[in-house]
Amino acid sequence: MKDRKLLSSELGRVSPAGYAQSPSSGVVVVLDNVRSAFNVGSVFRTSDAFRVDRICLCGICAVPPSAEIHKSALGAEEVVPWQYFADTLEAVESLRAEGYGIISVEQTVSAVSLEAFPVHPGARYALVLGNEVDGVRQDVVDFSDSAVVIPQWGTKHSLNISVAASIVLWEFRKKILNL
Repeated sequence: MKDRKLLSSELGRVSPAGYAQSPSSGVVVVLDNVRSAFNVGSVFRTSDAFRVDRICLCGICAVPPSAEIHKSALGAEEVVPWQYFADTLEAVESLRAEGYGIISVEQTVSAVSLEAFPVHPGARYALVLGNEVDGVRQDVVDFSDSAVVIPQWGTKHSLNISVAASIVLWEFRKKILNL
């Protein structure tokens, strides 16, 4: 069977204005002291793909405008709303006050495996992803309502934050949309 790649014009992509007018996904991404601007940019691009409501950039995270963010975001940093917080705990406290459940993506004693985590359509989730070396800060984990862990079978027991964000956002959107 021969197959043909779709042209960009055939993909039915939403415009930036359409993205801004789209219904809430109920998902916010919180980046806890992510040191690589390229990782931040990649999370912007992934967040655009899954129509995340906004990204909270915390601590040492680079913020737009940034050539490094733009290189991996490919313009998604101009579409996905974002805000900066000097401290991650301040961000998650604010999100909890807005009605978001705070979910750390982290390996903890009580973490729920991602595929088993119950995601409820209509609920609101703030997904916290941590620093490339140290992960999510312990005080942020302590403040979280739950933690999810991505099952892994290799020797490293970790993934690049941009890869982890992609996996977690896909799983949450799949469950929210009942796919």
